[in-house]
Amino acid sequence: MRFQTPLIHGTLIKRYKRFLADVRLDDGTEVTAHCPNPGGMLGLKDPGLSVWLEPNDDPKKKLKYGWRVAQLGDGTFVGIDTGVPNRVVKEALLKQQVSQLVQYSQILPEQRYGKNSRIDFLCRQAGLPDAYVEVKNVHLLRGDGWAEFPDSVTARGTKHLRELSQMVGQGYRAVMLYLVQHMGCDKFKLAQDIDPTYASAFRAARDVGVEMLCYGCTVSTSEVVLDRELPIKVG
Repeated sequence: MRFQTPLIHGTLIKRYKRFLADVRLDDGTEVTAHCPNPGGMLGLKDPGLSVWLEPNDDPKKKLKYGWRVAQLGDGTFVGIDTGVPNRVVKEALLKQQVSQLVQYSQILPEQRYGKNSRIDFLCRQAGLPDAYVEVKNVHLLRGDGWAEFPDSVTARGTKHLRELSQMVGQGYRAVMLYLVQHMGCDKFKLAQDIDPTYASAFRAARDVGVEMLCYGCTVSTSEVVLDRELPIKVG
């Protein structure tokens, strides 16, 4: 998934009200950018952080910049836009890059299911059970290469796990795909201390047959693309 316009570098002044970030561009101009991430953003919202913004000239948008990428002190790129994973996964599914789902030729995004919910992708193929695929963005790293999810309490995420479990009970495949947008990570585990309810729902869903997958991304200032599958710590 390539960014539509070249990203512009700046320095984070502050992130506030969840969806706003004040940034000082390299030319000294201070702008307010849309922060497309409602999560905790632990370690990714400190003043002085190197950030990359995508400008736009859309007259319908009040803010003319969107925050897309953070760059840590060691140069590591981290994608912070929670809307990016679905676009990355859609490309990967269509190109048959997710090995567990290569047998499906029909990829349908945003299909209704469960109780007032929409599944990120419904994969279909004649002769096979439908596969319901939910995608979650991951960018929390607290040490030793471990990507962790979630970075804040997520009742919505817990609801999705329970609805995926129901799909398994109805004879379908259900897949939870965690997409890691942090290039410093090489493995995945649950942040049980942040949301123990989600961790419990994860284990219950896994035990009834929900398939748990994790893939990393290559993140740069020009694109975000699916990389390799990452191991998941069970327990």
